[in-house]
Amino acid sequence: MGDDSEWMKLPIDQKCEHKVWKARLSGYEEALKLFQRIQDEKSPEWGKYLGLMKKFVTDSNAVAQLKGLEAALVFIENAHVAAKTTGEVVSGVVSKVFNQPKARAKELGTDICLMYMEIEKAEVVQEELLKGLENKNPKIVVACIETLRKALSEFGSKIVTLKPIVKILCKQFESREKAVRDEVKLLAVEIYKWIRDALRPPLQNINSVQLKELEEEWVKLPSSPPKQTRFLRSQQDLKAKFEQQQAHGEQSDGEDEEETVVAVDPYELLEAVEILSKIPKDFYDKIEAKKWQERREAVEAVEALTKNPKLENGDYGDLVRALKKVVGKDANVMLVSAAAKCLAALASGLRKKFGMYAGQVVPTILEKFKEKKPQVVQALQEAIDAIFLTTTLQNLSEDILGVMDNKNPSIKQQASLFLARSFRHCTQGTLPKGVLKPLCAALIKQVNDSAPEVRDAAFEALGTAMKVVGEKAVNPFLSDLDKLKLDKIKESADKVELPGGKKGAGGGGGAKKPAAKTPPPAEAPPKSSVPSKKSQTGAASKSSAVSKKCKPTAVASGKTKKSPDSKDFTEGELSIEVCEERAAGVLPASCLQQLDSANWKERLASMEEFQKAVETLNRTEMPCQALVRILAKKPGWKETNFQVMQIKLHIVALIAQRGQFSKTSASVVLDGLVDKIGDVKCGGNSKEGLTAIGEACSLPWTAEQVMSLAFAQKNPKNQAETLNWLANAMKEFGFTGINVKGFINNVKTALGATNPAVRTAAIALLGVMFLYMGACLRMFFEDEKPALLVQIDAEFEKMQGQSPPAPIRFTKKSAAEEEEEGDEGEEQEEDGAATAQDIMDLLPRTDISDKITCDLLSKIGDKNWKIRKEGLDETAAIVSEAKFITANIGDLPLALKARLSDSNKILVQQTLSILQQLSTAMGPGLKQHVKSLGFSIITVLGDSKANVRAAAMTTLQAWVEQTGMKEWLEGEDLSEELRKENPFLRQEVLGWLAEKLPAQITVPGDLITCVPQLYSCLEDRNGDVRKKAQDALPTFMMHLGYDKMDKAAGKLKTASKDQVVGMLEKARAVMPAKPAAPAKAGGGRGSAEPSRAASASKEPASEDFVDSKPEVKKVRGGAAGKKPPSPPVEPSKDSNASKKPLSKGKTAASSQQGAAGKKPAAKSQKDDEDKSGPIFILIPNSKEQRIKEEKQLKILKWNFTTPREEYVEQLKAQMSTCFAKWLQDELFHLDFQRHVRAIGIMIERLESESEATISCLDLILKWFTLRFFDTNTTVLMKVLEYLKLLLAMLDSENYHLTEYEANSFIPYLILKVGESKDVVRKDVRAILASMCKVYPASKVFPFLMDGTKSKNSKQRAECLEELGCLIEGYGMHVCQPTAAKSLKEIAVHIGDRDTSVRNAALNTVVAVYNVCGEQVYKLIGNLSEKDMSMLEERIKRSAKKTALAAAPAKASVPERSQREHPANPNGTFLRKPAQEDPNKLNQARQNAQHSESSHPSIPKEFQLDLDMIEMDQSRVCELPDLVQHKLEELLEPIMIPEPRMRSVSPHFDDLHNSTASTINFVISQVASGDINNSIQALAQIDEVLRQEDKAEVMSGHIDQFLIATFMQLRLIYSTHMADDRVDKRDIVKLYSCIIGNMLSLFSMESLAREASLGVLKDLMHGVITLMLDGRMEDIEDGQQIIRSLNLLVTRVLVKSDQTNMISALLVLLQDSLSTAAPPLFCELVIKCLWRMIRFLPETIDNINLDRILLDVHTFMKIFPKEKLKQLKSDVPHRTLKTLLHTLCKLRGAEILDHLSMIENRNESELEAHLRRSVKHNGNLCGLKSDRGNEKTGLCTEDRMSKAKVSDILTEIFKKIGSKENTKEGLTELYEYKQKYSDADLEPFLKNTSQFFQSYVERGLRLIESEREGKARIQTSGVIPQHGMDFSLSSSNEELKPAVYYERLKILRQRHGLENNSKGIGGSEDEPQQRPPTSSLLSSKPPVASSTDMLHSKLSQLKESRELYQQEHNAHSHSPTHAHTRSASPAANLDDLKKRLERIKSNRQ
Repeated sequence: MGDDSEWMKLPIDQKCEHKVWKARLSGYEEALKLFQRIQDEKSPEWGKYLGLMKKFVTDSNAVAQLKGLEAALVFIENAHVAAKTTGEVVSGVVSKVFNQPKARAKELGTDICLMYMEIEKAEVVQEELLKGLENKNPKIVVACIETLRKALSEFGSKIVTLKPIVKILCKQFESREKAVRDEVKLLAVEIYKWIRDALRPPLQNINSVQLKELEEEWVKLPSSPPKQTRFLRSQQDLKAKFEQQQAHGEQSDGEDEEETVVAVDPYELLEAVEILSKIPKDFYDKIEAKKWQERREAVEAVEALTKNPKLENGDYGDLVRALKKVVGKDANVMLVSAAAKCLAALASGLRKKFGMYAGQVVPTILEKFKEKKPQVVQALQEAIDAIFLTTTLQNLSEDILGVMDNKNPSIKQQASLFLARSFRHCTQGTLPKGVLKPLCAALIKQVNDSAPEVRDAAFEALGTAMKVVGEKAVNPFLSDLDKLKLDKIKESADKVELPGGKKGAGGGGGAKKPAAKTPPPAEAPPKSSVPSKKSQTGAASKSSAVSKKCKPTAVASGKTKKSPDSKDFTEGELSIEVCEERAAGVLPASCLQQLDSANWKERLASMEEFQKAVETLNRTEMPCQALVRILAKKPGWKETNFQVMQIKLHIVALIAQRGQFSKTSASVVLDGLVDKIGDVKCGGNSKEGLTAIGEACSLPWTAEQVMSLAFAQKNPKNQAETLNWLANAMKEFGFTGINVKGFINNVKTALGATNPAVRTAAIALLGVMFLYMGACLRMFFEDEKPALLVQIDAEFEKMQGQSPPAPIRFTKKSAAEEEEEGDEGEEQEEDGAATAQDIMDLLPRTDISDKITCDLLSKIGDKNWKIRKEGLDETAAIVSEAKFITANIGDLPLALKARLSDSNKILVQQTLSILQQLSTAMGPGLKQHVKSLGFSIITVLGDSKANVRAAAMTTLQAWVEQTGMKEWLEGEDLSEELRKENPFLRQEVLGWLAEKLPAQITVPGDLITCVPQLYSCLEDRNGDVRKKAQDALPTFMMHLGYDKMDKAAGKLKTASKDQVVGMLEKARAVMPAKPAAPAKAGGGRGSAEPSRAASASKEPASEDFVDSKPEVKKVRGGAAGKKPPSPPVEPSKDSNASKKPLSKGKTAASSQQGAAGKKPAAKSQKDDEDKSGPIFILIPNSKEQRIKEEKQLKILKWNFTTPREEYVEQLKAQMSTCFAKWLQDELFHLDFQRHVRAIGIMIERLESESEATISCLDLILKWFTLRFFDTNTTVLMKVLEYLKLLLAMLDSENYHLTEYEANSFIPYLILKVGESKDVVRKDVRAILASMCKVYPASKVFPFLMDGTKSKNSKQRAECLEELGCLIEGYGMHVCQPTAAKSLKEIAVHIGDRDTSVRNAALNTVVAVYNVCGEQVYKLIGNLSEKDMSMLEERIKRSAKKTALAAAPAKASVPERSQREHPANPNGTFLRKPAQEDPNKLNQARQNAQHSESSHPSIPKEFQLDLDMIEMDQSRVCELPDLVQHKLEELLEPIMIPEPRMRSVSPHFDDLHNSTASTINFVISQVASGDINNSIQALAQIDEVLRQEDKAEVMSGHIDQFLIATFMQLRLIYSTHMADDRVDKRDIVKLYSCIIGNMLSLFSMESLAREASLGVLKDLMHGVITLMLDGRMEDIEDGQQIIRSLNLLVTRVLVKSDQTNMISALLVLLQDSLSTAAPPLFCELVIKCLWRMIRFLPETIDNINLDRILLDVHTFMKIFPKEKLKQLKSDVPHRTLKTLLHTLCKLRGAEILDHLSMIENRNESELEAHLRRSVKHNGNLCGLKSDRGNEKTGLCTEDRMSKAKVSDILTEIFKKIGSKENTKEGLTELYEYKQKYSDADLEPFLKNTSQFFQSYVERGLRLIESEREGKARIQTSGVIPQHGMDFSLSSSNEELKPAVYYERLKILRQRHGLENNSKGIGGSEDEPQQRPPTSSLLSSKPPVASSTDMLHSKLSQLKESRELYQQEHNAHSHSPTHAHTRSASPAANLDDLKKRLERIKSNRQ
């Protein structure tokens, strides 16, 4: 019992696993009860038992197992997760339950299997049961068969897949176990119930006794088909219906039964047989033998093989060719019929796979019908019928039409009979008008044939067509037949019996019934009344899909032609007598009498009466022909009086408009109208008449007649006006049905005319045609002269991007036609879509089959590659010469196919280029070669060479462009290709499918055959294949649906399956939406105009614009198709926006309201649903991945002059994963309106999807760059509007563009700055200004510099202006790479030819002058005299202006502050001030239209608009009083969230909801413009910082706080210090607070280390600038502040992150040298650096050396050694060397391992320098402790030979003597003397003048004093700053007073100075030395004119003198560094004056 009690306490799931069976039994019982109790199928409780289910059913104890099976059954029935256990549980049932002796166990096992089937796992269960049949235990086999039988009986053949079961039947019938044989017999009977006779062929090979027994059983079965009695969970609707029927005892319709019978195709149950290898080896020799007996043997051998009902797929090309040759060429009729039988058998056995050979065989068979022998004819008929079933009528129509005109009546007869038989297999869907029309036209000719058998066959074919598609559809093509023949066709239609005994669409009164009502075709009979509707719509959609692809030309014109039903339209010519008689009936007698009067006034009166009479006549009464013939009577069109003529022409127009005007009537008047069209006075009336006739008789017909008449005469005026009329008419009527061929030759004639007006008119007409036809129109004119082609191209260029206008005139309809019109909407839709192809059909095509000779083919197949190449060259020449060819190219496909697998890759590429040629030349006819030749191109994609694969892909794309995707996806060819385990082929094909499938509206069902291959690719060992497969997965799912894909995954192995199912789930999330079926009139440029715009109205307005309301009336758009109507916009939202599209004048059609009715409305709602999801999909790290791929050159770098197709395709591919499918379709639509709409939607979602927008930002910007290359201004304006809002959003999100994004966008944006339209330029400038907020100005600068090199003068000017703005706004540091280089390039433009460029360049240089003064002349280099004078003039003018502007000081503050604060070089924090500050993005969006120049910005919750604070002093008073926060709440233990920035500022009361937001708010107040607010905020922060336990809450806010602080420092510096109204004591107080806070902050190392590089750099910049502010001296306590700053700097240097600190100082030094900052600034930065260098031995372990070296590398790159030496001071160079030397000393050779972050080490001398240092480190005798000692330590090794010395000194003295290099020479001489102190200069000086000698001496002294001063500064650590000590030195042990004392003594003696200073401290600068007030923040150095140079030199001398005085005092008297003034300014000034006088006298 102890054991029992032990397990009884366990939870249920543990009991179920217990080793004691009783415990398990108890567990199973409790689990069963638990499972019955749980109500929720998704309860987490179920999950506990998932892993135990197999144990439940396979328990080793029989008793426990029974209970386990019961529990498992309940679990499977109720648990949502049960499906996951299917495989393991069913396999457990099969192996451990079906072998149990207990019947109950087996029963439960079967129930479990069936329950799994019910929960949608039928495939897995079936698979496991079929595996069970291979078990050796017969009990298990019997149970599995029984379970399969039960499953089939209950679920039916739709759920249980019969094919695999039928396969195993034969094997089981042979079992030795009687029980198995009996059970399988029952199963066979059950299967027979479901599929009837389809089961017979597979069972033909079983034992005859068993077969007989089966036959007996089958006979007993009831004839009614079985029904499904158990339903899947997803079939609950069927279940309910079934139960309802059971309850009512109803029987379902007979149709239901029939449907079940045909559900299984016997062919599907057969095993395919491979016969190619079994063909006799000598077959191909024998078939060519001369003896017919040998040939017969060969054919019979093949015939025996082809009798297999199902054949394995393979390459049957050679066999088919051989048999075709026998059929076509063999004289022996027996062999012909035998070969035909073989072909028929092949077609039946291969089915669709034979389709690729159909095109080769059918023409031969049709030709062979000339044979009279019935047995041959019958065999040929069987063959062609079997072949027809493998392909489509559309593919064969060309071949059939080709023999319809054959002279042999037998061929015509058999072709018609073949058509009749083929039509029977067609449906309305597969027999569209496009295919039917040309066939009917050919059959109508045969109806009139002389041979009766031909006529009968034609009647039969037409009758069958009428039966299939309905009388109404065929009647328009039979307009020319008389009633007798029509009756005969109807009679034939009534006799036709369609397969399955169904009635066709024709029916008796078919004409009246709309086609849609007809029952669906025999192939898919309806199940019952409800499902039949589904099948109808299915058929309809299928029909439209098919017909859209295959509409040939003439269909469109057929629409516009008159209906045949009214006799008036085909009226014969009337005699003049009859006409007079009829006219007399309607016209007054006087009118007729005066018609030919000699008096023109009488003729005029007669005409007026005539006109009145016509105006009163009714349409039916008007005898049109009679009236026009009367008008044409003498004088007719020779009328001399223009007034009479005008009325006459007007009457013609009236008659055409008001009467039933036939083509016969038109023929009477056209000649006269054309004759007068060029007349100045009558031309207008003539054109009016022609237009009216166009409306009456269709424009296509009228145009053809008018053109031929005009060009038959010689009058150029008439010809020109005719062309003008036609161009206008095309715009008014649209392009539908226009037969280009009809008048293209006349247009060519016109182009060659001598009269320029005719040529101009012809080119204008071509421009209009281009709108409709697109680029293919040019093909007609390839042969024209180049000059003419240039004009044509220019005209086409003008039309590029325009949409054809909506038609405003239409051909009038007869009553009968109007009735039909309603049903023709769909067909018109088809017309439009097919027109691109129609135009291709218009091109005159050459048949080149006769040129494809046997010789050529044998050359192409020759063994010698050179001869093969010759053959290919000849082929290419034939194709290029023919230009456009027919689809008939003989045996060329097979020859080329062989070359695609050629071992010579050059020939493979040549073949591919020929195939590309063929695609262009053949056009849509290429479809029939897809199977025979197209798939061989796919095979080449597996080639190992990338260039061959690329060529193959290009070829494939070219083919698909012509053929569409349908042909490629039909059949199993594609899956066969993917089955090849070639990684290249797989990745190329999958990539191609992933690109193409999303664009397909429908795909053939055969796509499912590729899914297993797709799944195997998902697990391919090649990573690229796996990636491509994952990309393709969503596109497959888009068409096949998740369920089908999931079902297919069920067949995989468990391990694979789990992986694939996971991927399917992911793919489901990103599955693109299916593209809506195009309801537009036509796609793309080439779309034609349907005869009504109705089709366009089907595109609902709401699809155009997501926001539009359902009530908005649908806009009836122009069906020229390309351009949908402009989107309706809610007027309340944005009135401007709604006006914009309409103003373009392109929506003429919007006035016509569409009668689209309810259908579009419903559709629009659907579309809205589709578009409600997110437009961007946020994929983590996707952008990083793209950047990585571009770096690795896996994808094209976004860099081009004009975007090529591959860039667009690449962008599409990248977008497909992260853009909503429908949005991507809009973005890449050919119609610009779609682009506008898409951008509109993006604008709307900008706020709500900001995060996703940022993740796709690079792709969005790339797409915009493509739009910059479009010519459409509407799109461009919309793009710019979006960009402005986008940049505002990015700024508000604090996002900064990456290099990758900027490089692929900014250069293209800059292209648009040169746009001719002002409004565009203005917007681009605004965007560039905003750009600097999200991308550093210094990085924008180089892009603008590149823009100045453009050929476009506007662009150059605008770029220069923009550069000026950048320099003005951000200071000189933006000039990259250096100021000098940039300015030299800018200055070049001062001499530009264009005035605006010159002005812009001058303005930019003036902006530089304003920033850095006279130094500008040095920076710009040498200018020509003229340019320099212009510049000086401009600078003078600007100086006057600034002087004037400076008067109202307040007004200038904003501009000045904007210019004076370059802030940090990266431009990270400085923003240009925005003119407005809207609260929300919407507001910004609305304002964007009114104030284009504004840069909307969105303030974040605590973001500081620093520029506004600085510049707008009025804001100060608006700030609220600071809230005194309770600091105790900071101590509450709460998590500090990351500060989330919201785009809309909340109310003030909501700000204080967390500690983080409190801190944020307080910090934001630090930069307040109100001094008191700022002080309060600083006080609160100080309180926090002073308490260590509270200080931690500042963590994470350090950068934010420091930014606010130095912004406040800037504000004080620029605003408060300059404002006399501000109390200076307040400023001191504010400074004290700031410095106090900073000292507190930097005393805590943990917080101090959080300061980032950029912030530290700006902080140091601000603090040092403050120390140099001369105004501080005038303030009380100013000295104390500077002292505190000294202390602060020391602390910042010590406590900050050392890496960041050194980097910051290096960058700061680099910037200060670049922007020519004051020398003192650079000095202080250098001192800080020296201080950091001194710390290095202690800190080096914590320093990131890689980053430091990267910064040094950058520094050395910008300032190479030569450049550093050119600087006035050599200290920066020495500092850098010392830094590197110290690093080398501390790290040794290891330092070279730290160059990892440097991409290109050759860009600087860093690596070389380090190597030298490392190398010489060991040889050096030790570092000198003091830089001063280096002078004295001279090495004897450095001595040189006298000769060398002489050379060097000669060179140096030359330099001193030259004007330019004098300073450089003196420096070199000084350094030389230092190095070689014993050098003798005497020989070089003795020959010179006294003046020169004293000049040299003076120069050397000056240099020495400079150097000495600096050396002292370096080591002392004292920063001389207005008497303040920058005390950097923590200990003075390194200072050796004796050394300095000695040196100082020497200096003082040399200068004759007295020690007059008592105080110690830094040196004092004279007023002249002090930087001006604008100081360093503006980067303005002191302006030094040439006259001031002397003063400058003098002050330098004085400075060095004082330094040494102080140095001496410091060490001799006061080591405590007391801070006192050394002398009064007045004394200094006197001293200076005295010295100046002394120097002047020396000079003289």
